Amino acid sequence: MTSSVVHRYAPRGAAAQILTDRSPELLLDGPAGTGKSRAALEKLLLVALKYDGMRGLIVRQTRESLTTSAMVTWREHVAVQALATGQMVYYGGSKVEPAQYRLANGSRIMLGGLDKPGKVMSTEYDLIYVQEATELSPVGWEALSSRLRNPVMPYRQLLADCNPDAETHWLNQRCNAGAVRRYQSRHVDNPVYFDDQGRKTAAGAEYMARLDALTGVRRLRLRDGLWVSAEGVIYDEFMPAVHLSDRDPKRIPKDWPRFWSIDFGFTNPFVWQCWARDPDGRLWLYREIYMTRRTVAEHCATIRRLLIRPDGTWIEPKPEKILADHDAEDRATFERELQVVTTAAHKTVKDGIDAVKARLAPAGDGKPRLFVLRGALVEVDTMLQQQMRPTRTAEEFPVYVWNEAKDQPVKEHDHGLDTTRYVVADQDLSPQYRVRWIG
Repeated sequence: MTSSVVHRYAPRGAAAQILTDRSPELLLDGPAGTGKSRAALEKLLLVALKYDGMRGLIVRQTRESLTTSAMVTWREHVAVQALATGQMVYYGGSKVEPAQYRLANGSRIMLGGLDKPGKVMSTEYDLIYVQEATELSPVGWEALSSRLRNPVMPYRQLLADCNPDAETHWLNQRCNAGAVRRYQSRHVDNPVYFDDQGRKTAAGAEYMARLDALTGVRRLRLRDGLWVSAEGVIYDEFMPAVHLSDRDPKRIPKDWPRFWSIDFGFTNPFVWQCWARDPDGRLWLYREIYMTRRTVAEHCATIRRLLIRPDGTWIEPKPEKILADHDAEDRATFERELQVVTTAAHKTVKDGIDAVKARLAPAGDGKPRLFVLRGALVEVDTMLQQQMRPTRTAEEFPVYVWNEAKDQPVKEHDHGLDTTRYVVADQDLSPQYRVRWIG
């Protein structure tokens, strides 16, 4: 006797509309917390159960970010009953197959990231769900579209969700041109936060208060759901598709010189960045700590775990220079805990900003002179994530803006970018010398 799966989901608004839409390219956009990912995942499970032998894919720009986002919703809300009844089982993958969920009717739902495309891009699919599609480049989007060739379902679909970005973002322009069918999700669509009469639940009141506390462009995008650029953005040269790299942090060549940069903080984020300089002089941010409410000693323990073996030998090359904020007590603790010497960072702001802007701009070969690895972050600060504040340096670039009245940057969302400015200023505005380690 075959056991049945009873799963209840009552979508509203755009979440309900996408369930029956068969458009080749479909985007569900809107503010944070409207249930976009839940709706897309529910549709994916629905078609997997309906069409025996279909193949689906859940994908994000990086595999790691998928694990901490969509897959939590999938396991805790969408696939609970199917997993509990054995109608679906998880398979961890192999050398030739990606991790996936296998259904009793022969359907498969694969998991992957475009930072490691080999396995997921070698398969043909009926439906692909892209979470936070603004992270992708047009090339990545088109590459996924080319894999929609499995003939089981009566239609094939590239289904995506995202929070709004700049109005000039390629995905917004693709929607405006009519190439992608857009549905706009709203907070009242989410039954966790609003009841059937449109009244806030207790959880909704708490969540909306958090969104109401946001300011500037982050409020416009995450609270109001608008595709807008920050007014007076400082680093308008920064483009995720250009400056973010999928290079594996562990594969930075050992002969590239290393540099550390530190901005101390406790209530505000402590930022520790590891940079490498390639033979062409480009700087690569390949590892960072961006974390609140931990002491300098605790951060040093993390750094030792990452870089120093129990016998005291280093896993990767030692930094040629360690640039630090001028806090004397924190610098002393950092030096004592790791047995290193730090150098006071170049702190003047405007010339440092100009130096960073120069590195972000394309050079003579058409490439910038500064890159950030997507996988650089050591650990996500969940408190910052819940507060919808930047959780890494890359997230500060779009929201770091000028205070026009004072002709200086607004002192907000600048912790990683201050740290970046230290290393760039040292490389480009200071006399260069090398340090030899003894011992």
